[in-house]
Amino acid sequence: MSADDLLNREALLRLAPEQRPAVDPAELRTRVVHFGLGAFHRAHQAVFTEQAAARSGEPWGITAVAPRSAATVRALRDQDCLYSLTERRPEGHRTRVVGSVVGALAMGPDAKTVDALLADPEVTVVTLTVTEKGYHRSPSTGGLDTAAGPVAADLAAAADGPLTTVVGRLAAGLAARMRAGAPPVNVVSCDNMADNGAALSRVIHDYIRASAWPDRTEILDRLAEAVAFPATVVDRIVPATSEADRAAAEAALGVRDALPVTGEPYRQWVLEDSFGAPRPPWELDGALFVPDVAPYQLTKLRLLNGSHSALAYLGTAAGLTTIAETMAADWGERLVRALCAEVAPTLPADGPDPVAYADDLVVRFRNPAMRHLLRQIGSDGSLKITERWLPALRELRARGASTSVLELALAAWADSTRRADAPTDPAAEALTACWGPSARPTEAVRALLRVLGAADLADDAALVAAVADRLPALRAGRVEI
Repeated sequence: MSADDLLNREALLRLAPEQRPAVDPAELRTRVVHFGLGAFHRAHQAVFTEQAAARSGEPWGITAVAPRSAATVRALRDQDCLYSLTERRPEGHRTRVVGSVVGALAMGPDAKTVDALLADPEVTVVTLTVTEKGYHRSPSTGGLDTAAGPVAADLAAAADGPLTTVVGRLAAGLAARMRAGAPPVNVVSCDNMADNGAALSRVIHDYIRASAWPDRTEILDRLAEAVAFPATVVDRIVPATSEADRAAAEAALGVRDALPVTGEPYRQWVLEDSFGAPRPPWELDGALFVPDVAPYQLTKLRLLNGSHSALAYLGTAAGLTTIAETMAADWGERLVRALCAEVAPTLPADGPDPVAYADDLVVRFRNPAMRHLLRQIGSDGSLKITERWLPALRELRARGASTSVLELALAAWADSTRRADAPTDPAAEALTACWGPSARPTEAVRALLRVLGAADLADDAALVAAVADRLPALRAGRVEI
């Protein structure tokens, strides 16, 4: 295929109207800088921003900064920063081009341009999707791990030396903005972790404190007045792009797209309404601005993520492969609704309605166009279920409430740890060791809970017995709710 067949602004004229961007990219300017050029940003925040620009007539364009992947930057530039999004719908896929990204930079090679944008008065929003690892937080304090190799190297770099961490680059850029007396700016974490705004604020402040900058105290004082770090909750299932996805996008558009993304139809963005500078009117595309995102974060963690994990382990026990297959089992929908109902009393009253939320989950999880693998969701279970299940389990048992669905889910997870094809887990060795040749089921369950750091639950004899009692049916491939 020739260069003429590559997706770019010229090729837009050959697309059907419904496949073209909602806004003319030529009419946008960089007013948002985004760190992280992955699929999730392109299927989530970039879509909200495009629609906000289209519906308001305001020129909200994004320049995306890739922390590492120069190849992705080159590929995006070759396409005039255009790419396609395919929504995987049960009734048929829908593919269209997104036009809100107007620039692509590599953080290292393009450092001067990145810094200039961060200090530009016209840029009033900085967003991030760099995964939790990109924050370099200390597990013990939650603050910046200044002893981590990349962070220490950045702190030791000369004033104009290369910076390799997003925290270092962003802190240096914000410092330059503060020195220049530029107007206030919003710095918005879109990474999937609790209290992400506070977490980002802390590592940036910690970096500046640890720096050798003689004016760091003045910078921190100005930062307190001029930079907002609102918390957010983001939600959309965006699978990794496959070769089949690339071929399907090309077939749908009639031009080659090197960077297509796919996602489910559902998307949600909840933002703390604490912005201190102009921002895109994302609410025009359904984003929610609320005083406190914590109820939404907890609902997502315990209902969506909790159900996902339960489906993963129970589906695997029943010999299934994907979430949609598991939902098609006669117990799939019952499991999701029962778990949501059981956990609902532990959720704040000012969050989403748990029954309506469960309705949405059933529709989303049933989507046969989404091949969400149980093995992928079941990986790192020792880390995930300690957040997704155990706090609710403790709260419910303290109240004397029923925990039968969580007990079933816990039994399915426990059973998965002894299987030869167990999902990957950082604690795999310790988990496997719980299943000694002479260990009784109750002993194994108790030992597994201790590996999770849940000694209190391991000492709950009634819970341990209830979980162990579920194991024989699961080993026979039966899910009994």
